[in-house]
Amino acid sequence: MKHYILKEIVENFKNFKTIGFISRVNDTIIKLEFNRDNIYYIDLTKGKSLIYRRDKYLSTKIYNAPFDIVLKKYFIKSTIEDIYLLNNDKIIRIDIINKSSYKFIKISLQLEFTGRNTNAIILDKDNIILEALRHIDIDTSFREIKPNKKLLDIPKRNFKFEEKEIKNIDKFLYEVYQKELNNRLNGIKSQKLITINKKFQKLEKIFNSLENEDELIQKSEYITLKANIILANLHLIKNYQKEIILKDFEGNDIKIIFPKNAKSVTNSVNIFFDNAKKFKQKSKNIHIERENLSAKINFFKRLSDLIKTSKSIDEINFYYPKQKRVKKEKKFADFEIFFVDEYKILIGRNQKENIKILKLAKANDIWMHLKDRPSSHIIIQTNKKNLPKRVLEIGAKLCVDFSVEYSGNYLVDYTTRKDVKIQNGANVLYYNYKTIGVFKD
Repeated sequence: MKHYILKEIVENFKNFKTIGFISRVNDTIIKLEFNRDNIYYIDLTKGKSLIYRRDKYLSTKIYNAPFDIVLKKYFIKSTIEDIYLLNNDKIIRIDIINKSSYKFIKISLQLEFTGRNTNAIILDKDNIILEALRHIDIDTSFREIKPNKKLLDIPKRNFKFEEKEIKNIDKFLYEVYQKELNNRLNGIKSQKLITINKKFQKLEKIFNSLENEDELIQKSEYITLKANIILANLHLIKNYQKEIILKDFEGNDIKIIFPKNAKSVTNSVNIFFDNAKKFKQKSKNIHIERENLSAKINFFKRLSDLIKTSKSIDEINFYYPKQKRVKKEKKFADFEIFFVDEYKILIGRNQKENIKILKLAKANDIWMHLKDRPSSHIIIQTNKKNLPKRVLEIGAKLCVDFSVEYSGNYLVDYTTRKDVKIQNGANVLYYNYKTIGVFKD
């Protein structure tokens, strides 16, 4: 972040006398709350550090590292003594007075926006480090950043910083956030779409490599025909023969080559019938696999569309969260899983998966389906807890998002799993249901 921006921020911060609340809300982001109307976010990502404001709070994660414990201990409800740029560099120093054990102590928070040295460091009155966001070993830098070590100054640079006036710093910081958000949003969209496209292409490759069902049926019928012709002409065939030309049932010549592993003519017939049966079964299995792959391909198409139209990073990460590394990954999951707060939402992408989640569901889990039209089945696992309205609404939205392509108003029925009776496959009858409306953009 540029020096003149930090300078304006410091001048603005000097208007406040106390820090109401402060905490880390992301791995590298600190929320600084002077009061309810004046909340600032300090992003200490190396190479991309900045301070910004935003209308909505970040979805927070609770951090309890030593740095976070010390930060909260001294700075929540503290009195500000001074705020300034240390050595007129890109370092904001916040000195506070904290009442602890019947005495007042001086503590400082040093926010360094200095490229690879970017950090947040908590210091006592003698410049001894109490804690830091990033610890740095003496082996990697002349400035060792460790608790109980004295903090050395960053060498002052011999150049003049750009001077520029910002008329409304708060408005400027909102714009900083929006610009950064758009850049990050587009970047994350691009990354997620590349990953989804790879999975989509992999599925399509498998789909296109599947054998044709009609050709397999024709092979099965042709092999069956040869077996029946042999049976009709057993009196003409010697056991030692490797091949023979016979007449089919329409009087046409047909050349039959006996299997190499056949021990006799009758054994050849059995082998032909077995092979015919295998081709016929394979055609049925391919039909099922084709349907399953087609459903998964459509799922990733819809997922891709949802990522493209997402308006926030939180929305993108909900639809396609960061994948956890596992030692051995299944070829494809049995169904799709989403997490909302502490609740798990299961989505069937085809008939097989719909049956699977219906069987997995417990009596008090919530089942969802589009009203009066085909759709994915949705199961929300409740663990016998009361389901918040928000989770119910998100489940209904997922049902619509992954079942229909076009925008519009849709109705989703829902009830407990115990009120859903499986009839045939994934066809069900359900009772005691309620209906929720969903608008798809």
